[in-house]
Amino acid sequence: MRNVEDLQSCAVFARDRINPYLFNYALSVALLHRKDTHDLDLPTIIEVFPDKYVDSKVFSQIREEATVVPEGMRMPIVIPKDYTASDLDEEHRLWYFREDIGVNLHHWHWHLVYPFDASNRAIVDKDRRGELFYYMHQQLVARYNFERFSNRLQRVKRLNNLREPISEGYFPKLDSLVASRAWPGRVDASVLKDLNREADQIKQDVADLERWIDRIYEAIHQGFVVDESGNRIPLDEQKGIDHLGNIIESSILSPNRQLYGDMHNMGHVFISYAHDPDHRHLESFGVMGDVATAMRDPVFYRWHSYIDDIFQEHKNKLPSYTRSQLTFDGISITGITVQPEDGPPNTFQTFWQQSDVDLSRGMDFVPRGNVFARFTHLQHSPFVTTIMIENDSDAQRMAFVRVFLAPKNDERGTPMVFRDQRLFMIELDKFLVALRPGANRIRRRSKESTVTIPFERTFRNLDQNRPEADTPQEAEFNFCGCGWPAHMLIPKGLPEGLPADLFIMVSNYEEDRVVQDLVGTCNDAASYCGVRDRLYPDRKAMGYPFDRAARSGVDSLANFLTPNMAVQSITVVHNDRTVNRTG
Repeated sequence: MRNVEDLQSCAVFARDRINPYLFNYALSVALLHRKDTHDLDLPTIIEVFPDKYVDSKVFSQIREEATVVPEGMRMPIVIPKDYTASDLDEEHRLWYFREDIGVNLHHWHWHLVYPFDASNRAIVDKDRRGELFYYMHQQLVARYNFERFSNRLQRVKRLNNLREPISEGYFPKLDSLVASRAWPGRVDASVLKDLNREADQIKQDVADLERWIDRIYEAIHQGFVVDESGNRIPLDEQKGIDHLGNIIESSILSPNRQLYGDMHNMGHVFISYAHDPDHRHLESFGVMGDVATAMRDPVFYRWHSYIDDIFQEHKNKLPSYTRSQLTFDGISITGITVQPEDGPPNTFQTFWQQSDVDLSRGMDFVPRGNVFARFTHLQHSPFVTTIMIENDSDAQRMAFVRVFLAPKNDERGTPMVFRDQRLFMIELDKFLVALRPGANRIRRRSKESTVTIPFERTFRNLDQNRPEADTPQEAEFNFCGCGWPAHMLIPKGLPEGLPADLFIMVSNYEEDRVVQDLVGTCNDAASYCGVRDRLYPDRKAMGYPFDRAARSGVDSLANFLTPNMAVQSITVVHNDRTVNRTG
């Protein structure tokens, strides 16, 4: 559309004439990527399609509350804590992670910002897009495994045999208000079958998926991929992971879609139709077929664990970082202390919190004012990390501080070897500091993390307290919505405490920096989401220094350390209490 007025006219015409999900996706991607609208903020999808996140029983109660009870006297409708399964299903212990609204909103928003297909190539062709697909999902799997240890479960089992029954079933207990039917479930021990769904124009064999995987492995071991003209593109240290990400997710940036296929996306499609592969029962796709709901399903993490394994196959072929590549001459960390707001030093304290979200926008009845649903989610006490850094030079040095957390022991309770532990490292923060000569005391608050966005940005009402149009205050109000939810920064832990290693590294900013202007852009949750319309603000590989196998002789985290690194033993303690959110 030539201008905003034309875009609005087109949107008004299309809104009542095309599939609501298609309309929402198309308009959202357009608003995010047009120069004349990219400063607008999108309403969170839970406001537009609450049926993707909320127990279907809640909607009848919400309608009753909105119709019968005057506004101002209404009570929030409480969404049950764990309504999708019983304790007989051990996977259900992870309900608070998989079904967390903020976690699913993050995944939905990430895929809006980084679509894999568009008529305008520039919308897809963003800086290090393929690598960001790898890293964001690698971090999801690492966080999920951390949560499994927090519930005395083994690490997730890869879905690397597509002919083997999927042992985990999943029944989402969600209704689709658009389709007027329930989201289909998947029974235990479902088997993937060839798809032949004429109504959806999908005809694909499981063998196709297996063939694509074999070709991707072959390319990794050969060290190059082949484009459509037969030219070899090396999978090198700089761009190899980016090419691989664009092949595995098969964006339009893939050098050869015909040869390497569409592994990641079609894997989701096969799983989402496992209950009705030939459409004989006229059933629609399951939650794995929608980026807004896919993370609810246990099999999401099995599939992505296998995908991450393929990425690691490439990473393991790259040369290990040498000591000289890891050190920062003249800089050393002399101490780390974590102080939570509530609890002893060097602990992370987690608990349950109840919060309210307004669902009135997404209700299919005449607006009758605000109607709130109250849901339960994980939360942690705010904490401050104090880092003592020594600068032995006689000049100021600029540095990146990189903060990671990993379980200390594996599922058997034995100390983790470095080979495994590096894959469990979750990024908590990454920030810039100026180091004066001599001793430096750096204090960093948990809410400043460059991984997360605050609760208010995940769930806020875009119409409430909005500043006047075309003012600096409005520009500040229009934050980006992509980012890991702040309430999920720290894993749940155990009542008696889960031992963990807090790893901090100080690296040379002169080697890591990307020269660009970040004024007026969303750059406070860059680790998983990048920076809108800018380069990724770190020259190092995503996940550095844990993205490659260790140098010879390193079998534990202690062996890996150089003077500019340090580890603090941490205990993650979960208090099984529920508090109401205030403010």
